[in-house]
Amino acid sequence: MKKSQIEKHLLDRIEDLSLKMERMQLAEYMNMLNDPKRYLMVNFLGGVARGLGMAVGFTLLGALVIYFLQRVVLLNLPVIGDFIADIVRLVQNQTQGGS
Repeated sequence: MKKSQIEKHLLDRIEDLSLKMERMQLAEYMNMLNDPKRYLMVNFLGGVARGLGMAVGFTLLGALVIYFLQRVVLLNLPVIGDFIADIVRLVQNQTQGGS
């Protein structure tokens, strides 16, 4: 490669890198890192949103599991029904303080 071709190639690569950095919004990210209050607020709100999402998700999942377990008990299947009844008895004994 000649010197002018190398320079053109380097300029093209620099321009490509610059466009990619703009798309990543690197400057905005660096500004946020330099402002600790904003950085903490963004992370706090993100944590609250994740926690709320997990709480709602676990609640819905738990409700579905309980619903299906109730349906299984109503079917009165011998093996599964007895297993679930044993679990219910164990939970009741633990909540009443028995062993």
